[in-house]
Parts: sequence; structure tokens; C-alpha cells
Amino acid sequence: MQPHLGLVCITASKDVRYRTVTRKRLLEHSLDAQEKLLEDLYRDNIQTFDNAMRYCEAEGIGLYRLPSSIFPFADEDIGRAVLAPFAETLGRSGRRATERGVRLVMHPDQFVVLSSDSEGVVANSVKILQMHADIMDLLEQPRSSWALLEIHGGKGDRADALVERIAQLPDGIRCRLGLENDEYAYGAEEIHAICMRAGVPMVFDAHHHVVHDKLDSYEHPSVGAMLRKARETWINPAHQLVHISNGRDGFNDRQHSDLIGVMPSSYLGAPYIEIEAKMKEEAIRGLRGWASSADARP
Repeated sequence: MQPHLGLVCITASKDVRYRTVTRKRLLEHSLDAQEKLLEDLYRDNIQTFDNAMRYCEAEGIGLYRLPSSIFPFADEDIGRAVLAPFAETLGRSGRRATERGVRLVMHPDQFVVLSSDSEGVVANSVKILQMHADIMDLLEQPRSSWALLEIHGGKGDRADALVERIAQLPDGIRCRLGLENDEYAYGAEEIHAICMRAGVPMVFDAHHHVVHDKLDSYEHPSVGAMLRKARETWINPAHQLVHISNGRDGFNDRQHSDLIGVMPSSYLGAPYIEIEAKMKEEAIRGLRGWASSADARP
């Protein structure tokens, strides 16, 4: 089978646009008004999510990364209380996504640092992860790496702490958690070792890998080798997920380009590929036929 290409969060066009609200703006209102504001925002964002699922179905997109901010303040009491009555609606939306063949994943933000040496940061990280797990539960997504919550390793040289804290996570988080290699703190080999110890899947990012190791091509033997090693960490290899981006101003530029001009040939063996490009759905359209043409090369 050809790889499923994944759409990340907000599209480049105006077809899918989620609403948000800042803490400053929220606190300008009375408690009743805050609840009403969040209720209207959550309702609108559920409709936007449903629109995104219709878009993915129409475009043949097999994976969608929900924005972490789809329900602002849902990690706090006020947000949880407002979100709870939407349980039936969210369950219906999640089932429709599954019926349409769209896999749902999330990528909690940079504030999630399980390897931090600050107890406060770790506690806040768990709170944020619990919000994401709760959203997946409301969407009736499985408690497995199919409904992946993907994060980075965080603070460097803290592998033991990271493994220990993953083991202590509530089941709804831990059974969905995956770790991704990055350019600085945890290269592909390091995060693979942590994943093996922690019993969680590795999300291999080829661009992070070439930047971290200062490579000059996606065809470097280590790219395909790491893809295969990462697959070993998935209980179901058919669920393996990888990321791809291209450098904006040069091959080793960590900033993402608008489109994807170069794909690793080894990614032909990746079941799911999240396309991390600025132009998002335009980048996916530009990759139509990539797998077929690459597979046909001698």
C-alpha cells in the first residue's frame, strides 16, 4: 500500500479555521460570560472539525492532526465543565472520522516537558497531556498508539527521568504516547533507546535527523535504517507514523518550507506520513503521485 499522507491542524486555505481566545480576553468577562464565550467557541470548533473531516475524506487524506488548542482552557476547571455537555456530539464526530477512514492524532505543545527537573513543569505537562487524552476519549478514539499523542523528549540528558515519568502516567495518556526525535536534545538513536526502555512508539522525523546529524541527503543510509528501527517500537507496525518537512532556506535549515520538494525514498515503506509544511494541504496536493513515481524508478 502507498503511504497515507497526514494533514496538520489548520489548513493554508480558509476552508478550515479554528477559533481561539487569549487568557487576557477571557478574564475581561464575568464568570457567566466566560462560560458562554467558551461554549460558543467549543461549538464552533466542533463544527470546524467536522468540516475538516469532510475535507480529508474528499481529498483522500488518511490522517489528521487536531490542533492542541481546539478547546482552549479545557485543561482547567472552567473548560472541563463547559466541554462535558458536548460529550455526545464529540463522540458522534469521532465515530464519523473513523467511518471516513481518517486517523486522528495530536501533538501537545512545547510546554509539555516530562523530563524537566522542575516538579511544577512536570505536573503542568501531565495536566496538558491529560486534556489531550480526555479529548481523544470524548472522540471515542482507542486507547492505543493509533490515537497518538506525540511529544519531544524535552530537557536533554534526562533519559532516566523521562522513562520513569512515562511509567507513572495515567493509562489514558501512556497507552497513546509517542516520542519524536529532535534537532538538539534527543537525536534519533537517543530517542529510539528511550522508546525501547519506556515501551512507547518512536515517531521518526527525517528532517530533524538530518539537521541533528548534519547530513546532506535524505538518502543517507541512516535515514532508512532509523525508519526501520523506529518501526520496531510500534506494537502494530502498520500504525507507524513519521514526519517530513524540508528546510526553508537550505537543506539543513530547521525552519519549515512552504512545500515538500524532496522526500526520502525510504518513506515509501512508512504507513503514515505527517506533512509538516507551511502550505499544508497544498503540500499534500503537490505530493500526489509521489509514491507511484518513486516506486516506478529503476
